[in-house]
Amino acid sequence: MRPVPDSAAESAAHWDSVYGRKSYCEMSWYSAHLTRSLELIDRFAPDRRSAIFEVGAGQSSILEDLAARGYANLAAIDLSRVALEALQARMGALAMRVQWLTADICTANLPPQHFDLWHDRAVFHFLTESSQRTAYAANAARAIKPGGHLMMQTFGPEGPLKCSGLETVRYDAEMLAAEFEDGFELREHGLDVHQTPSGATQQFLYAVLRRKS
Repeated sequence: MRPVPDSAAESAAHWDSVYGRKSYCEMSWYSAHLTRSLELIDRFAPDRRSAIFEVGAGQSSILEDLAARGYANLAAIDLSRVALEALQARMGALAMRVQWLTADICTANLPPQHFDLWHDRAVFHFLTESSQRTAYAANAARAIKPGGHLMMQTFGPEGPLKCSGLETVRYDAEMLAAEFEDGFELREHGLDVHQTPSGATQQFLYAVLRRKS
């Protein structure tokens, strides 16, 4: 088993390697369209001028879908420069609607009280150290506007214990809400089953939390 990377540089190298080995549509988390996320974003940030932050953008389809739907105030972060450069190339002219940042979400310098909605699908469950999760939650609390929303998707209680060679943390709604209890209140949650390109299934928890005023 590969150990948890102990630095941002090592983590970036790990994810560059992961994205360099496979096509984006072969990744276990790949979905042609993130239907659940898009439905929630439509409800919690319907204004196409909303500032939306995609955490762990990788080569996900969601930025393409949001840009195609008319969202123009988009930002994205990922540790992997390889992934982001490939995604920008795939998006073509639509990539101009996105502000791109290659950095560790736990330590990134983000604009304060800027984002209306923060979307994370499958990043937080890789943070196995409590110090990482504390730093992540603090950064989210600083960067999201009061009344804005934190939209999380992690492995659920019956989800995988490992992914892409790394250990993960599985969550139920109460556990996840507890990680953000200082700045957020849980508004909505549920479970989904994701089918990977290889045909396996993974249980995901989705949760929407509101930034306290």
